[in-house]
Amino acid sequence: MKKIILLLGVIVSLLASVNVLRAQNSEGVIKYEVKIDMHRRIPKERENMKAMFPQFRTEHQQLFFNGTGSLYQLIEEDAEEDMTSTHGGGAVQMRMNAPKVDVYLDNESRLRFVAQEFMGKEYLIIDTLNVSPWKFGQETKVIQGYECKQAFYTDESRPDQKIEITAWYTDKIRPFLGPERFQSLPGTILAVDVNNGERVIVATEIEFRPLKKNELKKPAKGTQVTMTEYRAIVDEQMKKMGGNGAFIIRN
Repeated sequence: MKKIILLLGVIVSLLASVNVLRAQNSEGVIKYEVKIDMHRRIPKERENMKAMFPQFRTEHQQLFFNGTGSLYQLIEEDAEEDMTSTHGGGAVQMRMNAPKVDVYLDNESRLRFVAQEFMGKEYLIIDTLNVSPWKFGQETKVIQGYECKQAFYTDESRPDQKIEITAWYTDKIRPFLGPERFQSLPGTILAVDVNNGERVIVATEIEFRPLKKNELKKPAKGTQVTMTEYRAIVDEQMKKMGGNGAFIIRN
């Protein structure tokens, strides 16, 4: 009987510790650095365009989260960036406006809301959150003090391309949390590598704190479409512009 009581006491203590951890990790913001290899996105027939802009672009994003949802968005200071390169013996300066894309995940409905502008028009993309076919690796790495486990899969949702995804997540922060569309692992995703360096996302700061008013707000503006419908709109516009949809500098 004493052993049973002792065991129950241990279980209660463990449950209490888990609840405290969940409470501490229930609200906050994670900041990410995103590094994009823009030259990797240029098709072979347009190789000469590489001389027009630097190879890499870096931006910063933030992920607000609480127990009901999460919001991933561009940090406003990164809204514009001057990019200078040399071309034909002279300096060429281009100003690139980072598109404002808000990705909101509603935990209760398991719906994803993406507010995105394309060709001067605002869209609100609404889709069900699907669990990606993750496979789990044996490697680990430490990111911002958290030991992270490896997971990976090949995205074959589009017939014209395959995308290799490798993610690193920690189970010490709540599950189903991460940047962009990467939100379906049993922990919080702190790093993502797309196509072996084409786009790399890494957490640079993790802060647990009560969220301020309107920091986590569900997008509501824009023409409502599904992701399939939105992709069709983009592909159609690219065809009108004489492209095949493969060369899009920005996400």
